[in-house]
Amino acid sequence: MKYKDRNVVEWFWAKAKPFRRVATRYEKTARNFLAFVHVASIMILLR
Repeated sequence: MKYKDRNVVEWFWAKAKPFRRVATRYEKTARNFLAFVHVASIMILLR
């Protein structure tokens, strides 16, 4: 079960790479980083 979850996480990060702010962790605070991860994931799901 954990291996399946790992594939989903790796798939997400591969899709999130074009969002430079997520890939390079441009945000300094964890709260701002998590907020942009949410924005990026919504944009990925809407594609």
